[in-house]
This record gives sequence, C-alpha cells and structure tokens, in this order.
Amino acid sequence: MHIAIAGNIGSGKTTLASKLEKHYDWVAHYEDADENPYLNDFYEDMQRWSFNLQVYFLRSRFDQIIQIRKSGKNVIQDRTIYEDAFIFAPNLHAMGLMTTRDYNNYHELFKLIASFIQPPDLLIYLRASVPTLVNQIQKRGREYENNIRLDYLKRLNERYEAWISSYEEGKLLIVDIDNNNFPDNPEDLGKIIQSIDAEINGLF
Repeated sequence: MHIAIAGNIGSGKTTLASKLEKHYDWVAHYEDADENPYLNDFYEDMQRWSFNLQVYFLRSRFDQIIQIRKSGKNVIQDRTIYEDAFIFAPNLHAMGLMTTRDYNNYHELFKLIASFIQPPDLLIYLRASVPTLVNQIQKRGREYENNIRLDYLKRLNERYEAWISSYEEGKLLIVDIDNNNFPDNPEDLGKIIQSIDAEINGLF
C-alpha cells in the first residue's frame, strides 16, 4: 500500500509522515531536501536554477516511486511527483522564473514518466493558510527558507487548491492544518489516524 502526503512548504508533511510511520509501522520515504544540491542556489537565484531544481525533484521522486512499488511494503511518502508537475513547475513558469522552452521540456518529461507509474492508493492533503505556513517555516528555521516570499506561498496555495479540487487519481483525504495541531496534540493526531483508518478500510 502506497500512502502519500501532499501540501505546501511548511504544512507539516514530514512531521506527519514520521508520526504515521511510528503508529502504523510503515516504511517512510522522505523528501531529500537537505541532500538536494540545487536548493540553496535556487533560493538565491530562482530564475537561473529553477529548471535544474525541478528536473532533480522529478528524477528523485520517480526513483522513489519505483523503490516503493518494488518493495511490496506499506509505505508513507513525503510529497508526491504530481506536486512538482502541477504546482511548482507551472508556478515558476507563470512567475517568469522558468522559460517556456524549459517548462515545455520539463512537462513532456513528466508526462513520459507519469505513463510508467501508479498513483498512491491514498493521498493525504494538508491544507494550511499562509500565516500557518509562515509560522511553521519560521519554527523549523531552515536557512535556505528564510527568503521565501509571502506571495510565493500564496501562489502555491492557490495552485494546490486548484489541483486538489480536480484530483481524480485515487482516494483523497483533506486535513485542515489551521484547526489541527497534530505535531503537539495527540487528540488531533488521533482524528487524522481515525480518518486514515476509514479510508484504508475502504481500499480492501
């Protein structure tokens, strides 16, 4: 079984993946943000490094999906390949930070990869307002995230909502993070687990 968590920067994907990994004894696949050789450069000069960054993420997540399906285990994945293609790359293009030539090349590559993969059995979307995202980004204090602009987070949120509203790849569970403090409140985490149990039971 492949469960994936989607959500904007700072929505709590990694924290939730870690908690679900422990609760269900699932195998977790995390986004390798700290290993990404382009992130620091990207936040310093988005226009120069946007295409390189997105191709790296695409390759990295395609590799993750192959490993997940090969393993035959129950896996929780931190962020999906779809977010790169439907949120981040088109947003960079719309902001003038990725050329049309690079974006078209990227999108054709994604379509080719997408034809070889299966979507997750359950997608968990963490919905959060910009103030909540900013608060959580500041809390974790990653240096390369210090320069993220509010309008960038707002644009991403708008794209997430548009994508989720038309998501038909498989089962979907939406968690409102503004009203759910699962990192610190066991009761809130319990509510998410109950919802996941209900969705999982419907898979079999």
